[in-house]
Amino acid sequence: MHPMEHLRYVARAGDLSQDVLVREAASALGALASDPLELVTVCRRILDKYPIAGALWSMAARVCASSQPYRAAHEFAAELRADATADRAAVALPEGATVCLLGWPDLAAEGLGRRADIEVRIIDAYGEGAGLARRLAGEGCEVTDVPLAGLAAACSTAEVILVEAAAAGPEAVIAAGGSHAAAAVGYVSGVEVWCIVGQGRALPQPLFEAAAGSVADEPWECDEEIVPIGLFSHVVGPGGIEPATGWQRADCPLAAELLRPPI
Repeated sequence: MHPMEHLRYVARAGDLSQDVLVREAASALGALASDPLELVTVCRRILDKYPIAGALWSMAARVCASSQPYRAAHEFAAELRADATADRAAVALPEGATVCLLGWPDLAAEGLGRRADIEVRIIDAYGEGAGLARRLAGEGCEVTDVPLAGLAAACSTAEVILVEAAAAGPEAVIAAGGSHAAAAVGYVSGVEVWCIVGQGRALPQPLFEAAAGSVADEPWECDEEIVPIGLFSHVVGPGGIEPATGWQRADCPLAAELLRPPI
């Protein structure tokens, strides 16, 4: 398949996980490495299609900033395959804890099946909660499928609330709809609220602002929302868990050419 046709396929492919999206995009971008102008144009077009995918922003920024864009794309894809964030989150959970999460977050849910000692409450955002509940129950977890109306009751009586960032900046993150309410309930109830920020999803502020622009207008109509970092007690990333206060991380350089108006 021609690289441009491959990228069009990726852009049409719907709801792909970020690691799959990056892997497919990296494969196609490699064939365009000899044409820097076309490379930037294609990166901007696919970001316009997937504006909240933090890992895709990181890959595009690294590609645009590198003298060897093909290598940069594939090295970044390898970093995502080796991302230990899910394991770090699962190991850090207290023994016997009651944990809340929303929908079916890729990373936050990945390691929970190995923690048969915890109780998982899955708040049914996007209508995906029941599917994850069945999967985790099949792995031996104690699972409760909570309707969205039960968010406050479930979160206020948990030990830990997990919120997964699609993209993160220094002051806020983009997360599934309902995450702001869950984090706010945890904050006022004294419940720990952990933000899961996988490899590649932490962006410099200008790139994060560009990503967040897609959910800024009529946010009540969006599937995602902006959640302030100040509502989180901890952030979990590839290096483990750390306090959210003063948290700073950027997984890519600032590539200004990605910030021009969409093509």
